Amino acid sequence: MAGLGNPGRQYERTRHNVGFRILDDVARRLGAGRWKSKDGAFQAHVAPHAVLLLKPLSYMNESGTPIAAAAAWWKSPPADVLVVSDDLDLPFGRLRLRTSGGSGGHNGLKSIIARLGEAFPRLRVGIGRGRSDAIDYVLSTFDAHEERALPDIIEVAADGIERWLAGDIDAAVQYVNAWRSPASPPNQEPTAAS
Repeated sequence: MAGLGNPGRQYERTRHNVGFRILDDVARRLGAGRWKSKDGAFQAHVAPHAVLLLKPLSYMNESGTPIAAAAAWWKSPPADVLVVSDDLDLPFGRLRLRTSGGSGGHNGLKSIIARLGEAFPRLRVGIGRGRSDAIDYVLSTFDAHEERALPDIIEVAADGIERWLAGDIDAAVQYVNAWRSPASPPNQEPTAAS
């Protein structure tokens, strides 16, 4: 399982790094030990749950390289590689869990698709689309209102991931996709690209 983001303190709290934040919560829940740097990623192997947690250190646009390397090492088919990423085209706080799909314009997902194909599951976390340039927006930090809402969003995302890891994929998809954050804009549906 991989959470997408950019390495370095300057990116820790940015919108683009919400995948890292969710993976950190999953690691805490699963009792993951120390993260180790290997093959261009921070990795934590959680043997009792038979899961590898991975945070690419290659920067977002090259996320596919360390993810593909880890999948090859562990002989994991793409269907077993759950990826958590931010999504501009989902309203802030909305979550979408799918078993496969396209990149939706997300460069990290494009990089993974180039190496694994489209048949990997992904949990997309809505960050909304700001008024600034997309690059500036994803590299900006969440505002105070959003930061207050994030713990609930992260909790629900991690709950869905735990259901997924338990093998109940349909329940995970239904649970995550049905949830609505109180911080999400009312009656706002994702765009067609979602």
